[in-house]
Amino acid sequence: MSLSFDPASVVLPVGHHIGGRLMPADGQMAVNRASDGVAVAGCPIADASLVDVAVAAAKEALKQSGWAKARPRERVKALHAWADLIVEEGEALGRLESIVSTRPIAQSISGDVATTAEQIRFFAEFADKEGGVVAPTSADRFGMVDSEPYGVVGAIVPWNFPISMAGWKLGPALAAGNAVVLKPSEMTPFSALMLAELAVRAGIPEGLINVVLGDGGTTGNAITGHPDIAKVSFTGSSRAGAAIMANIAATGIKPMTLELGGKSPQIVFADADLDLAADCVARGILSNAGQVCVAGSRLLVEASVAEPFVEKVRKHFDAIRPGPTWDEGTSFSPIISDRQICRIETIVEEARKDGAEVVVGAKRTGPGECFYHPTILAGVDQTSPAVVEEIFGPVLTVQTFTDEDEAAALADHPTYGLCSGIYTKDLSRAVRLSRSVQAGTVWINRYGRSQDHILPTGGYKGSGLGKDLGREAYLANRRTKSVLIDL
Repeated sequence: MSLSFDPASVVLPVGHHIGGRLMPADGQMAVNRASDGVAVAGCPIADASLVDVAVAAAKEALKQSGWAKARPRERVKALHAWADLIVEEGEALGRLESIVSTRPIAQSISGDVATTAEQIRFFAEFADKEGGVVAPTSADRFGMVDSEPYGVVGAIVPWNFPISMAGWKLGPALAAGNAVVLKPSEMTPFSALMLAELAVRAGIPEGLINVVLGDGGTTGNAITGHPDIAKVSFTGSSRAGAAIMANIAATGIKPMTLELGGKSPQIVFADADLDLAADCVARGILSNAGQVCVAGSRLLVEASVAEPFVEKVRKHFDAIRPGPTWDEGTSFSPIISDRQICRIETIVEEARKDGAEVVVGAKRTGPGECFYHPTILAGVDQTSPAVVEEIFGPVLTVQTFTDEDEAAALADHPTYGLCSGIYTKDLSRAVRLSRSVQAGTVWINRYGRSQDHILPTGGYKGSGLGKDLGREAYLANRRTKSVLIDL
């Protein structure tokens, strides 16, 4: 059975999901299909008063349901039922995801939807396995470090992986006993609304998940600055993360988790399996057309193998299949908007003026020119705009090195420290370099996350604060309290 579908046949939910039901609202911002630029719906903007309603619904749901104080295993069962429904409704979710996002339908269903369900199951299992600890004290005292949920968590997710990013936020927050007010991107709002509907169907108490649509300046600021939201979790650009930090500081202190931008190096030594490395390097920048915070956008290759290695990577670039996201045969994503394509073009042109050599690409491609051809820029240095800026597109820069120390120096970025890839058969070298590279995640002889959700993700420097995924993400949604009793 083909996964391809007619986008006009899908009814798009428009409104806010508050208190367990969809509240229809007029769209105030156009929502366009990334594949052809056609406007298909409007996105409403939740103002501060509507965010107040959503937060009040979340607080009331916690109070009435006893979600935070119930036997943890009851939370586990409800979250597993929700994950089952996500899989069962995977095709419908995938269509909502693919219509306006950059995610091709085949990847959306088999990858994003399936991963979201598995993430929720993963975090659910922490609910009855992580708790407080007895502290070592003198014999006439009893010391305990207790653990409890924050209450209402505010979550904001980006447009590049809408459903799986929502799973990153909702899974650990709910498993830990919190309620959530979630804002999806105004460019890709629909799948989050269906996730909330499925949660209610699964038996998760109404109002524990509230989805409000809107932009960052109005809705996002209202969420992050709300006095009754006890913790904030955000994935997006470093600039937006800085604005959230400023808003939180101005409106009241609260903890935050920020998973932000990256400009990640892929370091290839001459002794590596070059075919494997070329495949990983290509996938590291071609995935979602480079619109990924962990995109491996800086190739650092040992000079002695640079020319043949770049040719190996280029061959992968030539094999792309751009097409509309609702076509099962599409393997290469469109760029989210014409504005973003223009930004990519501007940075590439600035790099060319600074002396960069275009090996391949540097042009629009595909139907409707909504795609950007994978691009390799050689002859760049650390000051090139293409090396400094997070492009968020399929643009790979190439720099060469002659030894391990030079590779480490080139890998270090003044702003970002999210991920890094290292390719070598020398295990000692790989471990040494993994310890010196300034990055929150290091992949060796591979590039990209696996289904091992136990591994946390998060960056150094301007790439963020705190961790998503792993035990760390669950614990970040609970706060600790020290209790000391004289016996």
